[in-house]
Amino acid sequence: MTGLNGKTALVTGGSRGIGRAVCVRLAAAGARVIINYAGNQAAAEETAAAVRDLGSEAVLARFDVADSAQVQEGIKQATADGSQIDILVNNAGITRDGLLATMKEEDWDLVLRTNLKGAYSCMKAVCRPMMKKRWGRIITVTSVIGATGNAGQANYAAAKAGLVGLTKSLARELATRGITVNAVAPGYIDTDMTRGLPEQVKAKILGEIPMQSLGTPEDVAGAVGYLASEEARYVTGQVIHVNGGMFMG
Repeated sequence: MTGLNGKTALVTGGSRGIGRAVCVRLAAAGARVIINYAGNQAAAEETAAAVRDLGSEAVLARFDVADSAQVQEGIKQATADGSQIDILVNNAGITRDGLLATMKEEDWDLVLRTNLKGAYSCMKAVCRPMMKKRWGRIITVTSVIGATGNAGQANYAAAKAGLVGLTKSLARELATRGITVNAVAPGYIDTDMTRGLPEQVKAKILGEIPMQSLGTPEDVAGAVGYLASEEARYVTGQVIHVNGGMFMG
């Protein structure tokens, strides 16, 4: 698969899970991939090796998206060779679950700062160069939880719902500049996070999914790959749900 030759993609949280699958998908399409990670360099190196195995260039960029100064400096260093980010995939995210009545304020703030403000910081850092070039793809990974809510995840749900509003607003702002802005909302995906759930919780989740199976990171990466492609040039301000029918909005 080709189509992104000559394009540079930044994938936040690209060291594992959905982020790694997205990096591989974009590399398979010919993109040069900047792999952002916050701390797990070994995992990021594994992703980089997978990208290089496909014949694409991989660049590691360590910064915490929750820190806007780190975002600016990290992107500056990653593009110090004169390259420009053509595709941004906002994938980095964390959870700090707990019932709202007992949730610590710092857990609320950290999730919103990482999952929502982190996307804002990355979008702001790349949109001006995209506007000058009059081409760009901004894709944000939200969640089915942002649409349905979930007990014990008020902070996560608020951040993910906020990403949808952010996506639609920026799509309107950038539509005349040849830049599309969309989101992908995964349901329950087979990642390290879901593998650690108790069996009874997994069974309950599967009972809520019409397809009766978890998705794979590659399922999500497929939707991201489409939105990054030229085939999706007339698609903007949209949310693609990848959830096996769990939520049909």
